[in-house]
Amino acid sequence: MSQLKATLSDWIEPVSHASVITDVAATCIGLMSLVVIYLFAKRLFLPSIQRVVIYLSPNKAGSLRPLLDKFNGRLAVMLCCVIYLSTLTLVFPFSEFVIDLMRFAGQLVMLIYGGLIFSALINILGGIYNQLDFAKDVPIQGVIQLIKLMTFIVVAVLSVSLVMDKSPTYILSGFGALAAVLLLVFKDTILGFVASIQIAANRLVTHGDWIQFDQYGADGEVESLGLNTVKVRNWDKTITSIPTYALIAHSFKNWRGMQESGGRRIKRSLNIDMHTIGLVDNVVMERLQQQPVFADFLAQTDVSSVGLTNVTLFRQYAEFYLKQHSALNHTMTLMVRELQPTAMGLPVEFYCFSDDQRWIPYEHLQAAIIDHYLAVLPLFGLRPFQHLTGGLAQSDS
Repeated sequence: MSQLKATLSDWIEPVSHASVITDVAATCIGLMSLVVIYLFAKRLFLPSIQRVVIYLSPNKAGSLRPLLDKFNGRLAVMLCCVIYLSTLTLVFPFSEFVIDLMRFAGQLVMLIYGGLIFSALINILGGIYNQLDFAKDVPIQGVIQLIKLMTFIVVAVLSVSLVMDKSPTYILSGFGALAAVLLLVFKDTILGFVASIQIAANRLVTHGDWIQFDQYGADGEVESLGLNTVKVRNWDKTITSIPTYALIAHSFKNWRGMQESGGRRIKRSLNIDMHTIGLVDNVVMERLQQQPVFADFLAQTDVSSVGLTNVTLFRQYAEFYLKQHSALNHTMTLMVRELQPTAMGLPVEFYCFSDDQRWIPYEHLQAAIIDHYLAVLPLFGLRPFQHLTGGLAQSDS
């Protein structure tokens, strides 16, 4: 007989069916006490401590509120399990067999929630780490997931040993025969863990990096670095999942260097019709002198050289235009050069870096530069090369 039942029997003994009533009353009191303890811990005690912590550090601790809420809920259940197991024989008036079953259920729940509490604690520590300045350069999301995975494996082994009433070493001894199967099942996890260590150590990829992985169709910013997968939000707002070990096994392009350099490369070219290339004559000079846009260029350029060609003069102007452009980064490489002539004409390449790395301003800038070159090209007596279209052929006829 439990002590609670013995205490209640002194009050209910004169009543008929006193034994049944005391059993029901003791059970109800025990269950209601657990509910009250759970609600007190989850709704009052633990949240009060949490509010004090957030008050002391509103910015850092405040961002961890969802993780703290989850931790408090699990800790409240653990507190109830501890109280339940310590007072089981004192409160519940059941037979020894039922008490053993209840103790087994309580131990199993406490074991599971112990793993969940440790997992929640790891998440909190990971959240604290992510607030550090160097966390972006050395992500540990893969390590956190591995620790949580090992935690759940340990909980599973202990749970099975509890159900079978065997030592955990007895359960682990049987894993030798399943080693090959486990290696096959956890192949991606093992490869991902090794890759996560190499990625973090060599700073190959960090959260927010722009990577381009053509093999997997990824072209966008890294959203998360997990143990098994890396999620990339592409520029078309789709999400591509890449195996973590693929970042080590295959080649990909990381645009972080461009983002840290202070400029974004513009590398475009125009194909000049080689039939229009010739020496600079008075007609070309008169056309240029009539346009105010060329005044500064002509004032700083020696155009009296014998044998000066119109394509050379155009290259000199194109480079002068880039050097005067306020939206370009003038501390980085800037040049205009000719490439190997092809059947498509003479390629003239414009190589420079924009000062603004954002996508839309970058595209607008390089489009404006090419548009300007196309507009002034006829003034130099040059013509861009292009295949005749059907519409052009009909108009000529």
